[in-house]
Amino acid sequence: MPTYVWAAKTKKGRVLKGELDAADERIARIQLKKRSLEVTKLKPKAKDIFENVSFLQPKVTNKDIVIFTRQFSTMIDAGLPLVQGLNILAEQMENKTFKGILKQITKDVEGGSTLADALGKHPKVFDTLFVNLVAAGEVGGILDTILQRLAAYIEKAEKLKSQIKGAMTYPIVVIAIAIIVIGVIMIFVIPVFQDMFASFGKALPLPTQIVVVMSNFIKGNIHYMIVGFIVFVFLFRRYGRTESGRRNLDSLSLKLPVFGELIKKVAVARFTRTLGTMISSGVPILDALEITGKTAGNVIVEEVIYDARSSIAEGQTIADPLSETDIFPGMVTQMISVGESTGALDAMLEKIADFYDDEVDATVAAMTSMLEPLLMLFLGGSIGGIVVAMYLPIFGMAAAMG
Repeated sequence: MPTYVWAAKTKKGRVLKGELDAADERIARIQLKKRSLEVTKLKPKAKDIFENVSFLQPKVTNKDIVIFTRQFSTMIDAGLPLVQGLNILAEQMENKTFKGILKQITKDVEGGSTLADALGKHPKVFDTLFVNLVAAGEVGGILDTILQRLAAYIEKAEKLKSQIKGAMTYPIVVIAIAIIVIGVIMIFVIPVFQDMFASFGKALPLPTQIVVVMSNFIKGNIHYMIVGFIVFVFLFRRYGRTESGRRNLDSLSLKLPVFGELIKKVAVARFTRTLGTMISSGVPILDALEITGKTAGNVIVEEVIYDARSSIAEGQTIADPLSETDIFPGMVTQMISVGESTGALDAMLEKIADFYDDEVDATVAAMTSMLEPLLMLFLGGSIGGIVVAMYLPIFGMAAAMG
């Protein structure tokens, strides 16, 4: 079905623009007339020659999803029908990829599908958590409230993710710059000094000899080192995709110094936030734990959550299996136990999530302040050591001349 670009005036003279799908131009004009619009421009949309090349199309970001979710919630709360709300959001969406997805969702809903089923056909955009919460909202008649909760959840989850990225990016960038600088010095600068030292006719100091040998090795094997690094990264990623590899790497990540504690706190914050949101939205506890396990992001944490689910299925509590691991601190399991006994588990989980969001903030700040002097020491020690080693023969000559 072709897409038409239109411009029209309302009864009050306001100019509106947008796009719509119609079988032909006549049908498009009829659709606009039904909205009480006076068409001033209507023409087929120019085709994008790259529209079928997926990797050239814009990606749907979490920001796009949050804006869509909040606006859709407001429309439903105002009494707008689902299809009309989806149509409006699809027309004003700037992201072409998301626009196409929303149009397809609108067609599915018009065809009789539930909103949850229509969203579930696009798992790369709307994950299992999103779809299940929407399904619960449709059944309970509180879809607008559920969408507001989803938008708040996605925003907080994105904030948590950006904190982790920020904590990891700084040391990686500094180390990468150090490696590049050292590589340039070894490949291009040291050979110049080496030719100069050869004319001295004297034995070089041990530190200088070590640097010269390293320079010759790197210069002669740089292509092998680059290929080896690429092969290592490829094999490492392939190993990480295997079941045993992912389990081993996830287990190792929890045991890392400094970073391990941060990962545990992030896992607690994500688990409590996700489970609290789902329980407060009316999702059954067993279904909520299953979905929370799938979104855990760590195999070891996922297994702990599934153990808690089995415990609930056998008539026990969530807190008991969680307390048997070193991932969830005693304070967390005790608060969950209190929430279970008082019937306010969702509120207690939200409080824990808020607390651990703050804990992640504090841990990232402390880790950054600790890493800064260590990275500066690494930079200064490596580059400064090379510079000093190369100037030792010159200092020796100056002393001999003196």
